[in-house]
Amino acid sequence: MPLHSSLYLAEFIGTALLVTLGLSVVAAVSLRSSAFYGAGAGVAALGWGAAMTSAAIIVAPISGAHCNPAFTLGFFLAGRFPAEQIPGYLLAQVCGAFCGALLVWVLYREHLDSEESPRSKLGVFATAPAIRGGLKNALAEATATFILMLTVLSFPHSLPANGVAFLYLFIALSGGVMAFAGLTGYAINPARDLMPRLIHALLPIRGKGSSDWRYAWVPIVGPLLGAALAALCYRALFSGVGS
Repeated sequence: MPLHSSLYLAEFIGTALLVTLGLSVVAAVSLRSSAFYGAGAGVAALGWGAAMTSAAIIVAPISGAHCNPAFTLGFFLAGRFPAEQIPGYLLAQVCGAFCGALLVWVLYREHLDSEESPRSKLGVFATAPAIRGGLKNALAEATATFILMLTVLSFPHSLPANGVAFLYLFIALSGGVMAFAGLTGYAINPARDLMPRLIHALLPIRGKGSSDWRYAWVPIVGPLLGAALAALCYRALFSGVGS
């Protein structure tokens, strides 16, 4: 089993890669000065699926590729992750998300500065609801996370022990983006939203407007609740079933 430092480094790298690729896809399709501008939500969905799959391929053999505090909570509540490693994983994930978002700011700074829409600038980094509605937005995030978390927890029972799981992860994540991004942006990951939102708030972006901290609780509480419920459902469904 890898040393704890290797586990945490893997989570840092995986989360940084996930955020870098994912936010870059959003920037590419939503910023007017990008050569890929207007490619559409379908491309963004496939891009996020590829981002998570790439991170998983690289770090899953080392850390399990949680790359998401909600997933770490879900694996713990499902009895698949030790409590003593939770703080290290969470720290690695938030640091990875921060660094990934920082890199996107560096790469796309000129594109961000030339963009006229403050909403598009914020949308590169953080999620926002199409129709604002507090608890309903949180329910959408919880539902989306519940489905993906339960899917991932079920992989050992449903799939052969080979690389096909990565294909199913790509399909599940891309499908989730297509199904739920129209509601809330499909954060499903507290670190993925909170740290990039912080980057948006802290760093200079011309005409950026508000970082919308009033909404920031939704992509934290919703995913954590959804992952916890998925873990409880998993234990009820697969109690006594060997993995």
